[in-house]
Amino acid sequence: MNNFTFHNPVRLLFGAGQIAALSREVPRGAKVLMTFGGGSIKVNGVYDQVRKALIDFEVIEFGGIEPNPTFETLMRAVEVVRKENVEFLLAVGGGSVLDGTKFISAAAKFEGDPWSLLTRRMPVKAAVPYGTVLTLPATGSEMNANAVVSRQVTQEKLAFGSPLLFPKFSIVDPETTYSLPPRQIANGVVDAFVHVAEQYLTTPSKAPLQDRFAESILRTLIEDGPKTLANPMDYEARSSVVWCATMALNGLIGCGVPQDWSTHMIGHELTAFHGLDHAQTLAIILPNLLWVQRETKHEKLLQYAGRVWDIKEGNDATRLEQAIIRTRGFFESMGNPTHLSDYAVGSEHFEEIVARLESRKMLPMGERKNLDAEKVREVLALAR
Repeated sequence: MNNFTFHNPVRLLFGAGQIAALSREVPRGAKVLMTFGGGSIKVNGVYDQVRKALIDFEVIEFGGIEPNPTFETLMRAVEVVRKENVEFLLAVGGGSVLDGTKFISAAAKFEGDPWSLLTRRMPVKAAVPYGTVLTLPATGSEMNANAVVSRQVTQEKLAFGSPLLFPKFSIVDPETTYSLPPRQIANGVVDAFVHVAEQYLTTPSKAPLQDRFAESILRTLIEDGPKTLANPMDYEARSSVVWCATMALNGLIGCGVPQDWSTHMIGHELTAFHGLDHAQTLAIILPNLLWVQRETKHEKLLQYAGRVWDIKEGNDATRLEQAIIRTRGFFESMGNPTHLSDYAVGSEHFEEIVARLESRKMLPMGERKNLDAEKVREVLALAR
């Protein structure tokens, strides 16, 4: 096991009815900017719950944060924070709203061009404190300090993070996710699954506890993910999936183990060029990347085959291939196709994707830094 430092200061309030706790979690007397997305929270009752809990606070609203939040929209919120001297941010929504709010938190205190936080990885030296009310389980953003932001004018999607960007608290009520459409339920399950895979399907590291944490999350998603599609108001299944998504990316399973994140980096470019949902790109890339990297990931793929999919028969090559096939099948059973052609997307941007990864000095990628430009091309070709 590699050396590691684990620190997660987020106060998490989990379960039905927890939104009422906002009145004691938000600092008394703070001027609050409430951020949200397209307005679904006003239909599903979450908005009313939040405003009732904050009845004694001065609240300014900023809606319209998109899926794959854009720099252009978020900078308008930054202007509000600065102009109104906002003291606390409250993100109410899914991972995109939470990620966008992290950027607002950092950008509002940043001296200089805030886009350089992503392009040049400039350090975050100060941030507006914020909390979250989660309505869509997927990204784990409610319990980590990372975010991804897109810029429309340049068709870029980039990540950044800082220890200063952990939420002060996060409220996770599974009942707020009941009204999600099947597409978003499926996206959440796939996103959480791939988050685990990027930290688990790497190379052996003599970290048995982290392996078993990861395997338990994967098996739980396989078991309860389909239940949430079949019965959206199954509280036990939904609670299980929501908690899996949080645990998949709060830092715990990544302690002391090698990590990959190649699937995410390639997927971000597909979103930037084609507007595909984040989880849709992950479902497309992961099975094909696993196949291209099957020798590099040989030992862990065999472990995955046996412990997660209960594949015990056949030689190594057969079990490894079956594990990848089962992964692809699971994504497709959740309603997430695994080929670009399913979205009428062709190969017109493949070389641009490779060139971008090279220009950002991201290649070679992977836990062994052996996913080079040619292998990225191979992954994309298989994904067509």
